[in-house]
Amino acid sequence: MCVADAAAKEAAVARFLREHPRTAHAAGDHAALPGCADAGWSRIPGCPAGIPALLRGLLDETAGPEALRVLGIVLMDSVLHMSAVMPAALPYLIGLAAVPGTTVRPGLIDLLVVAADLSSPLDADDEPRALLLGDDCEHPERERCRAAFAAHACALHALLEDETLPAGLISTDDRERLLGAVQPQRP
Repeated sequence: MCVADAAAKEAAVARFLREHPRTAHAAGDHAALPGCADAGWSRIPGCPAGIPALLRGLLDETAGPEALRVLGIVLMDSVLHMSAVMPAALPYLIGLAAVPGTTVRPGLIDLLVVAADLSSPLDADDEPRALLLGDDCEHPERERCRAAFAAHACALHALLEDETLPAGLISTDDRERLLGAVQPQRP
């Protein structure tokens, strides 16, 4: 990631914190965010400060949409490439997507589907996809995302089996993508 991208991400988070200061000081003891404040975010290359506040902001009806927008900026380096922050954020995204009544729940599920798609193993024979996405050696976040999905498979299955989910919130295709993320098929 170039310095400008890291600076832009840091600026977006700082702007969010200025506009929604209570998220920076909100209690981090929500059941979907265990250990969020102590997750070692500062050790992740290119990770802006304030990620716990963004994650807490997703639960706030007013701040939620902006927190989701800024989190998308932080978690994605481009339309086709996740940032190094995505694997560490996945457990919290899965947990937050399971919270009924969360205003940004559809957006969280969309973000999980994107992570599932982009972290799926590349078929060595699929040269166009490999050229477009790069190989796994160039993008270690993919393997880390696969590991995060696998480690939190029970929580993701619980989300997918939640009978309180509104009809149509997770399409059949998206459900298959998410299930594929926890049970990846090696090419």
